[in-house]
Amino acid sequence: MNQTVAIECPAEILVSLHMNAEGLAGFMKEQAAFALFREGRLSSGTAAAWLGIPRVTFLLRAMDAGAVLLEDSSDDLARETSLLGESV
Repeated sequence: MNQTVAIECPAEILVSLHMNAEGLAGFMKEQAAFALFREGRLSSGTAAAWLGIPRVTFLLRAMDAGAVLLEDSSDDLARETSLLGESV
């Protein structure tokens, strides 16, 4: 079951952002999905499903929004290459 979260927003904020309430709600939902993904609180699949977009599209947008998909560590490299069935 879906839940609705309501927040108050003064009209001057909408005017200054050149958005209506619907546009701001969509923007905030997307930004929340990116932030929760970056924090490791949502998986990319869950975040993508929440936004109603393909996972690959979400990952591309998340990277554009500053998400780091892989850390530069040997553990990350080993995990990713194990998914390919190869060893390093």
